[in-house]
Amino acid sequence: MTAHSKTSALMARGCEFLGSETAILCGAMSWVSERNLVAAISNAGGFGVIACGAMTPALLDAEIAATKTLTDKPFGVNLITMHPDLFELIEVCAKRGVTHVVLAGGIPPKGSVEAIKNSGAKVICFAPTLALGKKLLRSGADALVIEGSEAGGHIGPVSTSVLAQEILPTLAADHLVFVAGGIGRGEAIAGYLEMGAAGVQLGTRFACASESVAHPAFKKAFFRASAREAVASVQVDPRLPVIPVRALKNKGTEEFTAKQVAVAKLLDAGEVDMGEAQLQIERFWAGALRRAAIDGDIESGSIMAGQSVGMVNKEEPVTEIIAALMAESEAALGGRAGAPVIAA
Repeated sequence: MTAHSKTSALMARGCEFLGSETAILCGAMSWVSERNLVAAISNAGGFGVIACGAMTPALLDAEIAATKTLTDKPFGVNLITMHPDLFELIEVCAKRGVTHVVLAGGIPPKGSVEAIKNSGAKVICFAPTLALGKKLLRSGADALVIEGSEAGGHIGPVSTSVLAQEILPTLAADHLVFVAGGIGRGEAIAGYLEMGAAGVQLGTRFACASESVAHPAFKKAFFRASAREAVASVQVDPRLPVIPVRALKNKGTEEFTAKQVAVAKLLDAGEVDMGEAQLQIERFWAGALRRAAIDGDIESGSIMAGQSVGMVNKEEPVTEIIAALMAESEAALGGRAGAPVIAA
């Protein structure tokens, strides 16, 4: 990485932690962040992360094993904290020697962080606020990801730039903090690295990589979309805690509103408890995303995308995406790699 000496120097802590050549993680995208894309990203010097999503322990076991046949580089596994088989999934990761486990979807349940660390793996957690970030670090998290509302998929209410200003000055000097949400170019990466980030996480930019198994129709929807078309879902019933999801607006967006109403009625009737209600919502998203990403149903499926989608306009190999990001970052930092940065 001598061609990107300034960027590499700022990424050094993140690279050492991840065991990768660059501190660029791929966000876990259900159905898309599977063996092919994960291995390609790790082989290209980034850090791939398998999206476990709703997988059973047996399916995750097979996916990790298959990924290891495609790369000998480190990669991680993203586990959803509300998964009913979370501890079995952790055991699968331990058995397969996974080096990094990302816990997403809420506060990690009691004993989960300890179970992961007992296997020798590193724990990465999402921190939507400074207070929660501090709590997660005290509870044993080895690193944090702060992800802004510009991201695709499940999102929080605060923008990436605000989270970075709130959290990095306080935590970044002594802890590893990766920034995510709305990052589509290397200039943004450079800015967050200069603020103290150990690295960054991108999802939308990698969703349309040549190695991504996403359906051609799904990728074409990305190429046509602008930032304003990636909208956040609306919470219909305040009693039903639903984490907003950012996706390209289509019929699937309307169907989710109807799904919330239906689940709220089941909750009112006492036919499901709150935990089951949330799981039904998660299963809806998992199924809707599969219809779009794998089956190519971009009308009623969920085309999860971040607001950086407007910067995704062609299919590229992962190696070219990472090379471009590093060159853009280096140029922004005043290095020689890449073209000079031109002010708007």
